[in-house]
Amino acid sequence: MPKFTTSDGLSLHYTDEGSGLPILCLAGLTRTGQDFDYVAPVLSNHRVIRLDYRGRGQSDWDQNWQNYTVPIESRDAIELLDHLKLEAAAIIGTSRGGLIAMGLAAFVPQRLLGVALNDIGPELAAEGLESVMTYLGRRPTASTFEDAAEALEKALTGFANVPKSRWMAEAQKLYVKDDVGLNFTYDPKLRDAIEKPTEKPDLWPFFDALKGKPLCCIRGANSDLLTAQTLSKMQERRPDMIAATVPDRAHIPFLDEPQSVDAITAWLEKII
Repeated sequence: MPKFTTSDGLSLHYTDEGSGLPILCLAGLTRTGQDFDYVAPVLSNHRVIRLDYRGRGQSDWDQNWQNYTVPIESRDAIELLDHLKLEAAAIIGTSRGGLIAMGLAAFVPQRLLGVALNDIGPELAAEGLESVMTYLGRRPTASTFEDAAEALEKALTGFANVPKSRWMAEAQKLYVKDDVGLNFTYDPKLRDAIEKPTEKPDLWPFFDALKGKPLCCIRGANSDLLTAQTLSKMQERRPDMIAATVPDRAHIPFLDEPQSVDAITAWLEKII
């Protein structure tokens, strides 16, 4: 399992497959590089790099939970590129990963070849943020993957036309089996980091920092985090942005839907 050591001594897991255009895939808040399994066939002609953030998946947990922040995770992403001796990469950023991508655009724009945002923008709807706190750091009540898959299907009401096999795959990505039942794949202290009171920055300058970069944004039609109004404002600022809304999806689209595939394919064509 490939790993690299960060400047503050943590060992972070990543995968690096394929050749061609380097695409760094950055997952959501509690997720891992496995999230990009579904879009992987679309990226088969490119070099796909996936990172497990600190405290997630197969990466080390940070003894200081206050380090679970977008700025430090952005630094980790750049250190991974440095480790791989890559001057720049395209980024597909899902939710948290999109925030990281916008931060990188503001501070190290030369390291980005383009950005695809998956259900994230410079305004985060309060409803979506509240929804995250209902599960973050709370051990699942399901004791089997079958029960967890059923619970996901019932809980994620913004999704439709999703086969049961997909919910099972999601359960197996989100949880691991332990002596008690199922547990999540991240440090529960991540909740403390999110709950910590901080000043909410204006993210529009970070979005505007993507100027000149090939840009794509994919939104779930039923998303409670990225509203249709915010997507419209993003398009006003970036008329050249490739935008897609995926029906029967909330936060977050899987990225293998036809609308997602078309948007990502068009975005890649602008880069290569």
